[in-house]
Amino acid sequence: MTAARDDLPSSLPRPAGELEQLERIWRTPRGLAFLTTVNNTNIGLLYIGTALLFFILAGILGLMIRAQLAVPENALLSAGTYNQVFTMHGTVMMFLFAIPVVEAIAVFLLPGMLGARDLPFPRLSAYAFWAYAVGGIGFFLSLFAGLAPDGGWFMYPPLTGKEYSPGLNADFWLLGIGFIEISAIAGAIELIVGILFTRAPGMTLGRMPVYAWAMLVVGVMIVFAFPAVIAGTTLLELERAYDWPFFIPGRGGDPLLWQHLFWFFGHPEVYIIFLPAAGMVSTMIPALAGTPLVGHRSIVAALVAVGFFSFALWAHHMFTAGLGLLETSLVSAASMAVAIPTGVQVFAWIATLWRGQVRINAPTLFLLGFMFIFVLGGLTGVMVAVLPFDWQVHDTYFIVAHLHYVLIGGMVFPMFAALYYWMPLVNGNRMSERVARWVFGLMFGGMNMAFFPMHITGLLGMPRRVYTYSPEMGWDLLNMLSSVGAFILALGVLLFMVDAVRTLRLPEREHGNPWRASTLEWLPADEYATRSIPQVASREPLWDHPQLAREVADGAHWLPGSATGRRETIVTSPVRARPLYLQVLPGDSWWPFAAAVGTAGFFLLLTIKLTLVAWACGIVAVASVLAWMWQSDRPPAQRTAKVADDVVLPVGVTGPASHSWWGTVIMLVVDGTIFASFLFAHIHISMRLEVCPPPGSRLPAPLWPLLSCGLLLAGSLLIEWTRRTAVAGAPVRMGEQGWQRLAIALALACMLGAFAADLRGQVLAGLDPTAHAWGATVAAMLAYQGLHAVLLFILACYLLARSWTGRLTPPGRATLDNCALVWHYATLQGLCIEAVVRWLPQLMG
Repeated sequence: MTAARDDLPSSLPRPAGELEQLERIWRTPRGLAFLTTVNNTNIGLLYIGTALLFFILAGILGLMIRAQLAVPENALLSAGTYNQVFTMHGTVMMFLFAIPVVEAIAVFLLPGMLGARDLPFPRLSAYAFWAYAVGGIGFFLSLFAGLAPDGGWFMYPPLTGKEYSPGLNADFWLLGIGFIEISAIAGAIELIVGILFTRAPGMTLGRMPVYAWAMLVVGVMIVFAFPAVIAGTTLLELERAYDWPFFIPGRGGDPLLWQHLFWFFGHPEVYIIFLPAAGMVSTMIPALAGTPLVGHRSIVAALVAVGFFSFALWAHHMFTAGLGLLETSLVSAASMAVAIPTGVQVFAWIATLWRGQVRINAPTLFLLGFMFIFVLGGLTGVMVAVLPFDWQVHDTYFIVAHLHYVLIGGMVFPMFAALYYWMPLVNGNRMSERVARWVFGLMFGGMNMAFFPMHITGLLGMPRRVYTYSPEMGWDLLNMLSSVGAFILALGVLLFMVDAVRTLRLPEREHGNPWRASTLEWLPADEYATRSIPQVASREPLWDHPQLAREVADGAHWLPGSATGRRETIVTSPVRARPLYLQVLPGDSWWPFAAAVGTAGFFLLLTIKLTLVAWACGIVAVASVLAWMWQSDRPPAQRTAKVADDVVLPVGVTGPASHSWWGTVIMLVVDGTIFASFLFAHIHISMRLEVCPPPGSRLPAPLWPLLSCGLLLAGSLLIEWTRRTAVAGAPVRMGEQGWQRLAIALALACMLGAFAADLRGQVLAGLDPTAHAWGATVAAMLAYQGLHAVLLFILACYLLARSWTGRLTPPGRATLDNCALVWHYATLQGLCIEAVVRWLPQLMG
């Protein structure tokens, strides 16, 4: 044991029994109870394993595609089966592997890398994982029932409308992908709040690892990009289920509306996949080269710049869709500009390797392969940003080649490097270097053999998404090369999986620091993460403070035990990382698992028209979330806790200083972005009209919108009064509790009355969502407001129950604060609907 230093937060030696208590509190449940675990280390490993399972399954589908196309006029797969296989290949790779695996690695790595015991919402991480795993497996099994989607992973209407896709295949994609994206958004909220609020004391934003910066940028991108596809899938499912013609030109709809919504998500998604890989590369290269990263600040700025530019590029996929020359030219320029911050990162990595002493090992090989393949993919990306060239190669195999060079080079190779690099954190053992060289050779050679010929195939005119071709076309040899290369690539992946299983079966041991890295995830750790939370004083803490690992393991830093007898971590300020309060973390529970299974069951069963069972699953999901919330919002057993020798922090806080308050704000940003997508659809449809509203439609009488707005504002004022009475420091008296309950009930009545007034006005105006797309967009916004009215009804009942049980008190008002935020947002959304529907026609006139 090291001698105590005067500048350490906690004195040594530590009291007897402190470490044993920590081990007992954080012990992972065994057997069937393992399904209740919420520890982010466990959830992260489950997440990674499930994502890799979908990677293998999608890869098998890809091999089926290549087997079909190996020779001309092949009859291995029928046209219908081929359509399902290529649709599922793209969908599973993009939605069930690429996005989940980057979040999975982050959930596993970030607590250790940030020096936290856990991320702030462990039950949210568990819910996100189980919803993804259960729903994803159910979605994949649709392939074996012949119900898999067959309209491409992009699901363009009118092909996917009811007229041309009358079966359930498209519905599986629309409903299945919708809740998978909800799972991804839940993970993003966890990561954003965790990165900003649970860093180790002293880990300022300037000292934060580049990987954490990358995941922060990605989390923000998910919050703004993914709602668009949720809105788009909702509109298309409404069209299929209820004949609301959003995308049917004959009734005022526009198929291009889907492309705008889908690619506003789809192109940022490419960078959402790439940026975490870039962050991992920026973390691994300094350790493998034995030198600090060159241009740390420039790389962080480049990450932010790539995230910003990515939202200006969605029309990059629509150059042949008939957009105006000015619009496509601006997007073309932005598509080229995004190469600049990407190039900054590549040159910084090369400079770091040049300055250091590189050790050639498994991670290094995959990183070198990544840079070679990704740069080639980037060069073809600049080529397709040029309008005349894109017009020629759009929807050919040139685009398939470009896509795979970017995704496999930009994400898969860094992921394999990361798996080799961080595997010791799982059980202390490194994977075989000898086998790794074979794995790399097979994957690198197979990848280039499979996809480089596709550039030529595309230039020769082979279109995408064809299940066979004529031998007279001259594509035989190139397709055979691509097919052989795909199987060589698959052999490399198989060899990796075999070695990974062998490594995981080895006896567990201390992981140490095998790469002599500088980041905190290599500190000695157990199920409780580190024994004490480190004080960080530099960007490379393990290099600049060689004794840090021993001090942390001895308990000489922050929170060496449990101050409250429960799971805890320290919440720090977002910029300077100063300790603010002690957060008591929720323990293992069945509720996230039950909520996730209920959510997945609701969407999947609704797809196959088992409506009653689906709604039963939905009720289970809602009840589980309410029970989970009830457990979480408890007044702390003690107001303060000692986290170091001379530091006492409050236990939990409420209001804007709380992590849960910020989590709710981020959730409402997601909510608002979904609504903004519906609003965009309404404006898009309206601007295509010669007369707005269109013939046969009219606006409601002014009385009803005015009544609705007045009731919305009154409800918000009542709920705000309730919140302010609970903020007061004195205990809430019995009479005040009665007034609280009355105010909540009146606020609910106002919200429901506002929605009823709005609905009544539209009914009297003769709103018919099936007659014209304009009326359908109005009905969609109204339905979304109705969904919020139902949500507020549930939340109001929940608040009334808390008030009746005496829990709506100043120390236990976090749920009330968060519900008030949701209430005010719903009011603002309702006012916005009234203003747009009422005033947009007048502005156009």
